[in-house]
Amino acid sequence: MSSNSINRKFKFEKPIPVDEFIENALYEPNKGYYNIKIPFGKKGDFVTAPTISNLFSEIIAVWVISTWEKLGKPKKFNFVELGPGDGSLAKVLVETFKKFPNFNKAINIFLYEKSNFLIKIQKQKLKNYRVKWTKNFNQIKTGPIIFFGNEFFDAIPVKQFLYKDKSFMEKFYSISPNSKVKESYKKSDKRDTEKIKSFKTLKGLKFFEFPKMGLAEMDNIIKKIKNLSGGILLIDYGYIKSIKGSTLQAVKSNKKMDMKDLFKNIGKADITSLVNFTLLKEYYLKNNLKVKNIVSQKFFLEKMGIIERAKILEKKMTTKQKEYMYITLMRLLRRELMGELFKVIFAFKSEKNDFLGFK
Repeated sequence: MSSNSINRKFKFEKPIPVDEFIENALYEPNKGYYNIKIPFGKKGDFVTAPTISNLFSEIIAVWVISTWEKLGKPKKFNFVELGPGDGSLAKVLVETFKKFPNFNKAINIFLYEKSNFLIKIQKQKLKNYRVKWTKNFNQIKTGPIIFFGNEFFDAIPVKQFLYKDKSFMEKFYSISPNSKVKESYKKSDKRDTEKIKSFKTLKGLKFFEFPKMGLAEMDNIIKKIKNLSGGILLIDYGYIKSIKGSTLQAVKSNKKMDMKDLFKNIGKADITSLVNFTLLKEYYLKNNLKVKNIVSQKFFLEKMGIIERAKILEKKMTTKQKEYMYITLMRLLRRELMGELFKVIFAFKSEKNDFLGFK
């Protein structure tokens, strides 16, 4: 299929905001990226930590169990994975939790997935596993709740703004009849302007991204945490100090694409943006949640004992298995790979504060 015929599937001749443009490219039924292909793994367009190494998922399982203990070992405990990908993490979690009978009696695992296409894939992998799918957190009524997202927030489209002549201008995209993508700017909506002005993190920036859709998702999550107690643990690639310019990036066949190439292949590549962790922390604090210090993925995993766990496992491994385990482990931990690029944030409502994995 040619790039022109791909773009003709998406009729955006009227300019629409960047976040709506990306939302359609990713999720439009029967057209969007997450509804027409399997994006994960070597044969897909990108790999995530749970598909790189089971060690990552085991460490998350240990962290969840330790958090249950910190919260007083409640008889009912809820865990919600946000954007569970191909189900790899959930599978390891269920298998690990079985080794802890008291915890396993208490835990209820929910998978929160927007794409019906991916739900089918997850259900194949997790057939006969004790998990439930949800699109509405209201069905979870009792017991503390922990939300977890790995590369969840970066996949939610962001708005882009330019501050010029004392006004906020929002960026828009459109596709012309000959399938060319055009960008334009319009004066920002008053409600968006007011919200932007309320964040200290965004003050003084000439160009910035604002995760309006992401924060709307967080509103529902925070409401549940406040109601039931618990928290949200997010691991994603992002930044702490403000970045000038667009952080949008596209990935196809495990390689980053030039944005010009992306615009010729809408719906055929994943589109993400870097997460502004400082803004996210400010947002949680505004909503009266406590927040642990933001740490790198390397710090979190090492603090949780991932290297010690690898040393235990290697005793029963062949040389080839050991080599593979350490190659994948280094991918998770090396500074120039995922180790420092990925950050970890935990926001919570609890009288306890000594959760593992943080400074």
